[in-house]
Amino acid sequence: MGFLIDRRKNGKNKSAVNRQRFINRHKDQIRRSLEERLRDRSITDTNEGESINISSKDTNEPSFHHGAGGRQVRILPGNHKFASGDKLPRPSGSDGAGAGQEASDSGESNDEFVFEISHQEFLDLLFEDLELPNLVRKQLAVDKEFKPRRAGFSSSGAPANISVIRSMRSATARRIAMSAGKRTELRALQEELKDLRQQTPLLLIEIKELEEKIDNLRERINRVPFLDIIDLRYHQQILEPVPCSKAVMFCIMDVSGSMDQATKDLAKRFFILLYLFLDRHYEKTEIVFIRHHTTASEVDEHDFFYARESGGTVVSSALKLTQEVINERYPLDQWNIYGAQASDGDNWPDDSGKCQHLLKQLLPTLQYFAYVEIAQRDNVLWKSYLSIEAEHGDNFAMQHITGPADIYPVLRALFRKKN
Repeated sequence: MGFLIDRRKNGKNKSAVNRQRFINRHKDQIRRSLEERLRDRSITDTNEGESINISSKDTNEPSFHHGAGGRQVRILPGNHKFASGDKLPRPSGSDGAGAGQEASDSGESNDEFVFEISHQEFLDLLFEDLELPNLVRKQLAVDKEFKPRRAGFSSSGAPANISVIRSMRSATARRIAMSAGKRTELRALQEELKDLRQQTPLLLIEIKELEEKIDNLRERINRVPFLDIIDLRYHQQILEPVPCSKAVMFCIMDVSGSMDQATKDLAKRFFILLYLFLDRHYEKTEIVFIRHHTTASEVDEHDFFYARESGGTVVSSALKLTQEVINERYPLDQWNIYGAQASDGDNWPDDSGKCQHLLKQLLPTLQYFAYVEIAQRDNVLWKSYLSIEAEHGDNFAMQHITGPADIYPVLRALFRKKN
């Protein structure tokens, strides 16, 4: 019989496998706890991890044991304090102590199991089932990003890119080329000196003159520099374009007077979470922020979330500006285009027909368009979009948001993976 002994050293994260096994085993409980914690957590703090609570009974492992055999007799004491049908109050400790604990028959309690998940694990669980639907790589177009690539050698460059082997090879070739004739002459003089020393009588004067010529020639050979500036060779690098799939997301938000601060805050939270989702999954996705009241304007991220300008409501101005931006900057054969709109549903009655017409023109050019209405009931804009949803259900969807707890479920419903 043979034995295999694993003598490999454990890494610093030797418990990572067990941690992932635990997360996979209790993923449903962790996801439910994560959704509850997300309601009380500011969405702008999603760059950090989270503390997850799991009921301790869910962490119990199955075990085998001997059952109670034989015949058992149990005596149950009577209860003289309560009668049948009485409602028992829920036990609670002083000053709220015992909240979130489980009572046991021994009079003690067990706290919920709490553990920390990292930022990466938090995002993995947050966006596990989400994706941009119908993501089509229309064209591997050349973007403005480049990566360096080696392309031979050059005689100039940065010291960090010097090639030692090439430089020494060039120096050796130069020394051979510059001293080849002198070395040939030196060998000839050495043979002549050898012959003179073998003659009798010795010709001392001729030998001395020949030795002086040899010394002079050797000095001239030694004056050839071992390494010269012209010998240096550097690795040459060129920037080649990196092919990538291009995608752009249009974020449209109503900032009219009918949008109170609470409604605007819900819209901002939805777009912040959407931005985090896009930034995580699609590094090459551009985002265009468009805010509108009676007129629409393209703004940066800060003005989109925090500017205080307001007015009436003309939704068609935002859709028209979206079409203009697409025509100017985003060719359809090179870009995957998506749109997301947040509004309270109010609009000028005369503008609803224009919105339907503009949106019908936009949808064939978009991969997906999501409309989120922050209201308790169906308003004017929702009713005008119902016909569009029935006609373009493949790349158009609508959802309601009534409170902060609805933001995450709505985002999951809009961008859920389709089998």
